[in-house]
Amino acid sequence: MLTNIDGDGFDRLRHLHARVIRDTVHLARRVTPDDLARPTPCAGWDLRDLLDHMTAQHHGFAAAAQGCGADPERWKVTGGGYEEAAERVVAAFADVDADRPFALPEFGAGRTFTARRAIGFHFLDHVVHGWDVAHALGLPYDPGPDVLDIALPIARGVPDGGSRSAPGSPFAPALATSEDAAPLTRLLAVLGRSADAPC
Repeated sequence: MLTNIDGDGFDRLRHLHARVIRDTVHLARRVTPDDLARPTPCAGWDLRDLLDHMTAQHHGFAAAAQGCGADPERWKVTGGGYEEAAERVVAAFADVDADRPFALPEFGAGRTFTARRAIGFHFLDHVVHGWDVAHALGLPYDPGPDVLDIALPIARGVPDGGSRSAPGSPFAPALATSEDAAPLTRLLAVLGRSADAPC
């Protein structure tokens, strides 16, 4: 799924990850109480649900970086504190070795992944969730070509097929798009989202 994410490549991934996460913080600051009931591109989730999920993921991945990811309590949606959770995961990722094992129970009990893969998962998820939040708010979203250069190959490594139609799947089946489409459009399509979808 990830290639050339060693040495300087791993440091670059962490740098871009931090930027993506802080971009979501800027978006979250734009959310008003009235916005929380807005629908999002995540089926069945309003903006409150999405932000709760993102907050829980930050706490869970931070716990995984610290060797505590196997504890399911660390992944529970508790609500609130998005900015604090975002800074927590950025700080937790800052000093980990690329081969450190992360326990990620959402992928299956006992499953572990190297830090380079786990951070790639979290990075991709929040590139897309940044778009989800922006789309729900009717705001433009441009993570930048350097982010998309890394995110698109990771997205293409996510297995497609029937599992994506199962309840709770983070991504829908891939959509067709042309290779000359904008990189963000192609990224979203690979993960089952349409850049033109109404919200």
